[in-house]
Amino acid sequence: MTVTYTSRVATARFGGFSQLLLLWRGSIYKLLYRELLLFLAAYLGLSLAYRFLLSEAQRRLFEKLVLYCDKSANLIPVSFVLGFYVALVLERWWGQFRTVPAPDGLMVAVAGSVHGADARGRLLRRTLLRYGGLAALLVLRAVSTPVYKRFPTTDHLVQ
Repeated sequence: MTVTYTSRVATARFGGFSQLLLLWRGSIYKLLYRELLLFLAAYLGLSLAYRFLLSEAQRRLFEKLVLYCDKSANLIPVSFVLGFYVALVLERWWGQFRTVPAPDGLMVAVAGSVHGADARGRLLRRTLLRYGGLAALLVLRAVSTPVYKRFPTTDHLVQ
């Protein structure tokens, strides 16, 4: 669920941004606090085990393991993985954007193809463009709740 704070941002005074960061409902903190607590518990557990439970030989072995993991982690650059991830996200977003119906191309094709300055040509172009707009509206109505609320029945479409 998306929670907007637009009205609070518009009326924010001095220090308002820090107050917005501390809001709980819909915040990034609410989304990530479980993972943060799990990470902190695992880190605390490893730190306490290293400091109090391991012998000196086990500590050296653990340090060697940490250095090996650090060296292995540097083999794959993070910027490469991040660039691949961003490219993938942008490609998916662009694909979604391209699938949103836009009757503009159809309208240009109809305006260029259907000739006639008389009433019959204008009526034919207008009818074809209305069908294109209706088709786009039916698709958007199927995937968008606000559009469906605006046009809930076919009577609303006719109006």
